[in-house]
Amino acid sequence: MNHRILYPFADFGDAVVVQPGREAVRNAPRHPESDRDGDDALVTYFELARVMERASRRFSGLLRTELTKLGVDDIGSAQAMVLLAIGDAELSVGELLDRGHYVGSNVSYYLKQLADGDYIDRIASQRDKRSARIRLSEKGKQLCKSLREAAKSYERALSHGEQDRRNLETAFQTLHRLEMVWGSAARYGI
Repeated sequence: MNHRILYPFADFGDAVVVQPGREAVRNAPRHPESDRDGDDALVTYFELARVMERASRRFSGLLRTELTKLGVDDIGSAQAMVLLAIGDAELSVGELLDRGHYVGSNVSYYLKQLADGDYIDRIASQRDKRSARIRLSEKGKQLCKSLREAAKSYERALSHGEQDRRNLETAFQTLHRLEMVWGSAARYGI
């Protein structure tokens, strides 16, 4: 792990940084959170959560930039993420809530904006007129396709070989596991 990436403004001096599991990091700077607890870990779950939150905000900014490049000014990055979450499926609102982390009132507002902009089609249920199924319209499909194409250029910039792809897969698996553990802990306790 390259600690200069995790802590770009830290002064490592002549620290020896080695692969995890082989030898401890010597002379590396400590963070106030880890010093306070007497913990030698350089990365805590709290710090990881903060990085994830910042990365999410930066990704939203990137989506806003891409939407602007595409001439889309009637929806924002949050609505674009809803479109990407829907994908090729036909979903109920409940199923959409399960796919993403939305507050019910927010997703209702987002879906209204997306329907008003003709990005989604709402199909009323034959059985229960109060519920509806949602799917992307042709306009929504085209926008998602354009956003995925734009994402490929960023993926190419980040991925320089098989090791980078494996690192991305490991990061995804770790974050997914954290999501599951933290979600269960929030619902049921530890």
